[in-house]
Amino acid sequence: MCLLLALVLVLSIAVLSCAPAGEKEPIKIGLIVPLTDITGDNGRKGALLAAEQINAAGGVLGRNLTVIVVDDEANPEKGAAAVDRLATVDKVDVFITGAFSSVHLAQIPRFKVYGNVTLCTGAASSLCEQALGGPSDWYFHLFPWDYMQAQDYLANWQELLRAYPFVNTSRVFIAYEEGAFGSASYNLSRNMFMMLGSNVSGESFKSALMGGTGHGSVVQHAKDFDPDIFLWIGYAQDAMPFMVQSRTLNFTPPLFTGSPPGWPPDFGNSTLSEAVVLYEVWTPAVTRFSPLAKRFWDDYVARWGEPPVNFCAPLLYSAVRIVAEGIARAGTTETRALITALEATEYLSPMLQVIKFAPSMIIKHQSQLKPYVCQWQSGQPEIVYHPLGQNTSSLIYPFPSWEGR
Repeated sequence: MCLLLALVLVLSIAVLSCAPAGEKEPIKIGLIVPLTDITGDNGRKGALLAAEQINAAGGVLGRNLTVIVVDDEANPEKGAAAVDRLATVDKVDVFITGAFSSVHLAQIPRFKVYGNVTLCTGAASSLCEQALGGPSDWYFHLFPWDYMQAQDYLANWQELLRAYPFVNTSRVFIAYEEGAFGSASYNLSRNMFMMLGSNVSGESFKSALMGGTGHGSVVQHAKDFDPDIFLWIGYAQDAMPFMVQSRTLNFTPPLFTGSPPGWPPDFGNSTLSEAVVLYEVWTPAVTRFSPLAKRFWDDYVARWGEPPVNFCAPLLYSAVRIVAEGIARAGTTETRALITALEATEYLSPMLQVIKFAPSMIIKHQSQLKPYVCQWQSGQPEIVYHPLGQNTSSLIYPFPSWEGR
């Protein structure tokens, strides 16, 4: 009897572990994102939506896509360990990572070990590009590096000041999170405003994402400086602490600006969000004039029962689509052939920008996404300056008082 049960168990395991006759093994994509942050949550949902749509249409080369998601928890050690696990245990064909810069710095040495095609949709710090140390043919970076953003921000600010000549940029205070992302972004933002003739002061803070609670003292120092523009650079978890402390201290700079990778999903529900300026590469406002963006929006809502609130949703959706199109062109998942195929990418994304790759300062494959200037108005980020003239509203200036909100 025991022998019979053992035989049945062995046969059951064999049936579960073997694909049916004629069924091809799936193409595996390893996705590493910080699910503790809105960027990771929206990014995961965008990536899974793309894979589901591709599979429903027949897959790629007759094979389904499987997206294996690992949460890096915004922790460098866990982000690096995720690379090892996906490579050695799950044996993925391609990596996609939406990690923050500090996490990505820890991941890069591990990616180098395996050499799989890797698409990165986060990690803006150019320290990450320096860590790659060369062209790194296997690496494709979709989000602009900090120095690219600074160049685009400068151009946007110059045009914004032409469109709204009453905006004063004489004195600027920048609060920045103390990690790799914030420090690099501060240096570039400071240089940008100095090129506009601004007197710039700044101070670092520990992000709420990392357990920081000192936003009030930074706001007080900013108020003492009496800036025309206040800019904070941090994470979604820092948004409400800065707004609450600014209201508490009655800090109302004429232009109040935030620059996190993503905003809290309910930020627009707070009256404190009104008239806060932000940079974006995507905003829900584009759905009003773009059928492509509207179709993505509707598909996302139908799948997840909620709207996307962060650019990582359409960007990670695009990343999976780009990988799928590359594999289809290559006719294989073999690394060298896939690299060549991805170099020919020209993908019109729901962000209304064509994603293609060209060299940056160090790496060979960098996309050219362009940010534009938005402002929170009545709960939504409206476009107040777009380089192609696709504005959806005008700038509210100066920043309104806290009375009544």
